[in-house]
Amino acid sequence: MQSSLETLSTLERRLKVAVPMDSIKTAVDTRLKQLQRSVKMAGFRPGKVPFGVVSRMHGPQVRQEVLGETVERSFGEAVREKSLRVAGLPTIETNTRDLDAAEFEFTATFEVFPDVELGDIAAIAIERPQVNVGDAEVDRTIDVLRKQRTRYDPVEREARDGDAVVISYVGTIDGVPFDGGKAEGQSVLLGQGSLLPDFEAALRGMKAAESRGFDLTFPADYHGTEVAGKVAHFDVTVLLVQEAVVPALDADFAKSLGIEDGDLDKMRADVRQNLEREVRRRTQARVKDQVLKGLLETSKLEVPKALIDQEIERLGAGMAENLRQRGMGDQAANMPRDAFEPEARRRVTIGLVLADVVRKHDIQATPEQVKAMIDDYAQSYEKPDEVVRWYYQSGERLREVESVVIENNVVEWVLGRAAVKDAPMPFDDLMGAQR
Repeated sequence: MQSSLETLSTLERRLKVAVPMDSIKTAVDTRLKQLQRSVKMAGFRPGKVPFGVVSRMHGPQVRQEVLGETVERSFGEAVREKSLRVAGLPTIETNTRDLDAAEFEFTATFEVFPDVELGDIAAIAIERPQVNVGDAEVDRTIDVLRKQRTRYDPVEREARDGDAVVISYVGTIDGVPFDGGKAEGQSVLLGQGSLLPDFEAALRGMKAAESRGFDLTFPADYHGTEVAGKVAHFDVTVLLVQEAVVPALDADFAKSLGIEDGDLDKMRADVRQNLEREVRRRTQARVKDQVLKGLLETSKLEVPKALIDQEIERLGAGMAENLRQRGMGDQAANMPRDAFEPEARRRVTIGLVLADVVRKHDIQATPEQVKAMIDDYAQSYEKPDEVVRWYYQSGERLREVESVVIENNVVEWVLGRAAVKDAPMPFDDLMGAQR
């Protein structure tokens, strides 16, 4: 095999490879002879079909298979010989049309991985949140957990804010029904603003089996343009009034959270431990985002187009599948590729920079780190031991965890060199969601 390399641009390369045709013909003949032993044809005993007949029947297909394997093998050998790091898939062009030629030649055009120039890591400013999990945070979380387990019991009194009422209604404008103006058995939580204020006001004070009629003016900017700004008449019937009952802070509530003996102190300790774990994860995520942003801003590299295209395909496929699952298949088919380009470029760039740091500084994941991460994951589940076994039953799942550990190790490597400042942060600011 002979090969020559041509540099087309910073990243693009063209590799010309020539393989002796005799070696290909020998490989084709060998495979046809192997095939001859099993070919069945009317008029011949198994394995006795003449070689010429087998060659005419299967020669073209076998030749294509051998040529494909030859291209794949010889391309790999040439790449290793020239110490090339290929990014994406090559474009192959066959240059030989004459099967009687002395050599089989093909050209592979491809991109290589870029050189990454890391900037001044010490110039990356990282603000590491310092969040306290105290008794107040534990108490508020327990209160949230209690409210999440609220049940609604039927009552005979008048409806008020906080109640869940089940209603049926019919609305008309100038005596004519309109789209969206009718419902049967709709459940509404009063005081949450899910209905227009005047509609909720009409429901307050009503009891089960009571009916009422009232007029309502839709806001001028109401999302239903056909009714916006118009006056509608509604006839509404309350079918059921239900009062919110928040579970008491007792042993039964503790048991509902997985504390078998119902001990409230154990429950509080468990809630605190879960909060501390979540705070740690969110803190790590915030720090990691800053590290990646800093690496992107300080690193210089040219990103291979082939890798961006592959990532666009992956992101597009993921979005299309998501839309199909939501019954929006038509939109999935018409999504523009350009919409994914910025995020694809960002992800590929981050991956290249991280891989460069890992390779140059030999950053690895130890078995102890992988186990610690799996154990931490498992603590969020009711049966941690089963979760741990699930991870260790699959090499692929272990590699996914290992990849996360390596990324975390890169973050720690950067933190050891960057300008890191610890900054107090309120618990709610870190958690983000309303509590």
